[in-house]
Amino acid sequence: MSTVSPARTRLPSGRDTDAAYLAAIGERVREIRARRGMSRRTLAHDSGVSERYLASLESGRGNVSILLLKQIAQAIDVPVEQLTRNGPEASTEVALLMQWLSRLSAPEIRRASDTLHRAFGAGGQQRKRRIALIGLRGAGKTTLGKRLAARRRVPFIELDREIERAAGASLAELFLLYGLPVYRRHERRALEALLLRDEAMVIATGGSIVSEPETFDLLLSTCHVVWLKAKPEEHMARVVAQGDQRPMAGSTEAMEDLKRILAGRELLYRKADAIVDTSGKSIAQSLRLLAQLTAAAGTAETAKRPG
Repeated sequence: MSTVSPARTRLPSGRDTDAAYLAAIGERVREIRARRGMSRRTLAHDSGVSERYLASLESGRGNVSILLLKQIAQAIDVPVEQLTRNGPEASTEVALLMQWLSRLSAPEIRRASDTLHRAFGAGGQQRKRRIALIGLRGAGKTTLGKRLAARRRVPFIELDREIERAAGASLAELFLLYGLPVYRRHERRALEALLLRDEAMVIATGGSIVSEPETFDLLLSTCHVVWLKAKPEEHMARVVAQGDQRPMAGSTEAMEDLKRILAGRELLYRKADAIVDTSGKSIAQSLRLLAQLTAAAGTAETAKRPG
């Protein structure tokens, strides 16, 4: 009498697991690069790593040393991120908090973030005195920011100009000579210096400030933040009309890059207190909506509604 062997469930081999791990790293690098608005060529220049290697990494064909580091981390039972982080080892309390957060869903994490901001952020009235505009270039931060500041009779400040003044160099020179890390340090210092003035103001920030967690957290906790959003096509048209295509420099697929940047940053931009969609609106219409939302900043639910 013949017997039929039960079907075996194929378990993923070590090679399959490693391939998935490398693919995840590549996708993560791609997403973070897009969120920061960097082309692969720019990242290669700033990191000193060849474009060829970056292309290989982003396609899931990373260096074997990454896998060896993963094996070491597994052997000592810690996340691989704990081995690669800069600075001293996190305290036990922070490590436990990070593990707890890692088990939450995306909506739960957003709720936890809002709760922490309410509990430990600056007072509501103090935040309302400072309006900070976030969003990609072409959303209207400078145009609307100047008009809103004039209407509120407060100074209008572009954070990038403050960075240039403190660094004694243009942004282009700063990136070319020192790269993104130095720009980030100047960005943080410039924001801290503005906050020390302890006065009402309207601030136009750089489009990628949301990609630097500590600086963005400082902005959210000390300012009433408004995301000026627009459709990718309008962003591109406005930037081209200004004769400035720096955000897309070196890219042969500018629109696809722009869409990836917006998609990568959308959840971060949505942490703003208010959202003004400038798509298809005149300057006067967008300004009227912006003024209404910032005047009624205390009504959180109303301010959160897209324009």
